[in-house]
Amino acid sequence: MLAKLTAFLLRRRRAVVAVAVLLALVGGALSATLFDEMKAGGFDDPGAESGRAADALEETFHREGLNLALLVHAPDGVDDPAAVAAGTELSRRLAGEEGVTDVTSYWLAGEPPQLRGADGDKALILASIPGDDTEAGERLAELGPRYEGEQDGGLRVQIGGTAKIGEELGKLSEEDAVRGELIAFPIMLVVLVLVFGSLMAAALPLIVGMLTIMLSLGMLWGLAVTTDLSVFAVNVVTLLGLGLAVDYSLLMVNRYREELAAGREQAAAIRATMLSAGRTVLFSAVTVAVTLAGLAWFPLLALRSMAYAGIAVALLTAVTTLTVLPALLALLGTRLDKGRVLRRRRDAVARDAESGFWHRLASFVMRRPVPVATLGLLLLLLLGAPFLGITMGPADERALPESSSGRQVAEVLRAEFGSGESQAVLVVLPDTAAGSPEVAAYAARLSGLRDVARVDSAGGSWVDGSLAAPPGPAHEGYAAPDGGDGVYLSVVPDPVGNGQVERLVRDIRESAAPGEVLVGGQTAVNLDGIDAIVDRLPIAGLTLAVAMTVLLFLLTGSVLLPFLAILLSVLGLTATFGALVWGFQDGHLAGVLGFTPTGEVVGTVPVLLFAVAFGLGMDYQVFLLSRIREEYEHTGSPTAAVSLGLERIGRIVTAAAAVLSVVFLAFLVSDISFMQAMGVGLPLAVLMDATLIRGVLLPATMRLGGRAIWWLPPWLRRVHDRFGLRESDPADGAGRARENERAGA
Repeated sequence: MLAKLTAFLLRRRRAVVAVAVLLALVGGALSATLFDEMKAGGFDDPGAESGRAADALEETFHREGLNLALLVHAPDGVDDPAAVAAGTELSRRLAGEEGVTDVTSYWLAGEPPQLRGADGDKALILASIPGDDTEAGERLAELGPRYEGEQDGGLRVQIGGTAKIGEELGKLSEEDAVRGELIAFPIMLVVLVLVFGSLMAAALPLIVGMLTIMLSLGMLWGLAVTTDLSVFAVNVVTLLGLGLAVDYSLLMVNRYREELAAGREQAAAIRATMLSAGRTVLFSAVTVAVTLAGLAWFPLLALRSMAYAGIAVALLTAVTTLTVLPALLALLGTRLDKGRVLRRRRDAVARDAESGFWHRLASFVMRRPVPVATLGLLLLLLLGAPFLGITMGPADERALPESSSGRQVAEVLRAEFGSGESQAVLVVLPDTAAGSPEVAAYAARLSGLRDVARVDSAGGSWVDGSLAAPPGPAHEGYAAPDGGDGVYLSVVPDPVGNGQVERLVRDIRESAAPGEVLVGGQTAVNLDGIDAIVDRLPIAGLTLAVAMTVLLFLLTGSVLLPFLAILLSVLGLTATFGALVWGFQDGHLAGVLGFTPTGEVVGTVPVLLFAVAFGLGMDYQVFLLSRIREEYEHTGSPTAAVSLGLERIGRIVTAAAAVLSVVFLAFLVSDISFMQAMGVGLPLAVLMDATLIRGVLLPATMRLGGRAIWWLPPWLRRVHDRFGLRESDPADGAGRARENERAGA
């Protein structure tokens, strides 16, 4: 297939490049409206108990959670007659807005103390904006200019609530994607010039990367108009697409130069490159796609969207690399090194392989495999030790910068308001009649739980186990409007502190109830999202392990090497996860990066970090093991194969890791703390994998395994002969390794 594709590309090189550019322009044009089609948020599990509670509230009671909070500042006090008149008018104006429901405020509700700040100069207006996070964000974008800032009567308003936090997260994510590209491209160009020595050669990976990103964004647009897709998928497309394009282009161009240095003509060199490195690129793309596909097991839209985006960008990068790049090489001819700024290093083929750095390193390691492997393993375990104390939690307003309006309002609510009206836990009893005495007893029992300020129900308001307010007009909405079965309670927490509302949700779920109970509200949504991640981890991990084992068997033709490769890739992530806990959960990087530590790691970060980092680690595994396999076929020596393979590909893997690290470091400019965590974790994972794992632990363990590492029973050999990958051009294959394997067997 690749041979036929190469012949076609050589004949139609100009047409291929022209069509690719045209399709990329179409993709870029479609992506202009991409963010309008995508969904905000995506960190909840719709099928969890909190999701079912939200559905019941909307269908039966026509009630949404309070996701909008207006923090009203009154310089002369919220009880000043002018402030009362202005606050009442402001509340009524908001209640009259289309798409805004359940408006309550300090002034409309009879001046309850829980809606008044401790200093008396602030009050709350709470409301619901129906719809999902995207619809709420769009409506809030329309309301914001009219309600934020100075108002009549000397009042000043700040907008907060979960709708505002979601809107700001989505907006910052869009800005991060653009800013990340603007930072990454020029730095990458400098690094690539240092690697290739010429501007023309260095430009090729960036061209492939830009075409890939535009094509992938166009594909995302197609997905977004047909299914729900989170806005956070765009970050995966831009940065992962750029990084993989550089990886694959480096591998292809390096192999092309090797073939030219070996005396091949240009067309023959391109053909040999496609049949060797091209196969590796194709196999690597499938490996990365399969790894990121594991995110689709999780019910959270944000993770599923990143799975779709990761699959699309990995496969499209391979397609672009295997079509546009060979066509460009054919068009450039001898001009590949045009714009030379550095003296070209001698190619790996032209110089003595045994004098190279990576060959010397591998030889040193394999002479002392036990002490070297032991030291390397101890170092990784030491760096990863903080991960043993990880605590996962949801993303909240503290993930935003201090200048964020949503964060500022949330912090004032925590510090100055006596109870958590905006964080009320909503308890739905879908099959229980409102007038049932069991409901009153249940409400009284919940009001006696720790950290509960009040329980509102159709039967009145309860405090500390006693009825504090008889039922009135304000309590009518807690019963099904048609008189049928169904009632819900609003459990207002007090005080509002880190972890207290989460504990209250668990206490409510463990309390005896008169019937089926669905516990909802934003805190319950957050907890259910974390639980969904934890629950799906085993099946996602098992699926990934099986898929990687099969793929690496097809690559290496070995039974044992796939398990070794997977184990080493997982070990390479220990330092990354240790740094995640040490730097972000414990807050040691807060002063450098300017975020607020919360004592927790956002639950989606370790999962996404593992998927992307493990996929890239396996990407480098494919690069290196495919070349080691090729050298093993030529030499028949497991020791020489490791040394020569590492020498041939080590420099390219290191260069690719350096460039990819630059790409991921762009996450550090984000204003969202959990995106900064990706900016620390991913470069560290890539560099550890490309240095300590590939340069030290892999040679040491392969030396300890010796020829047994390539063991393959006869029946599996037949499977590999039919379906497996061979790195070398079949026209050049000596078949020596098979004879050696049979002799060794």
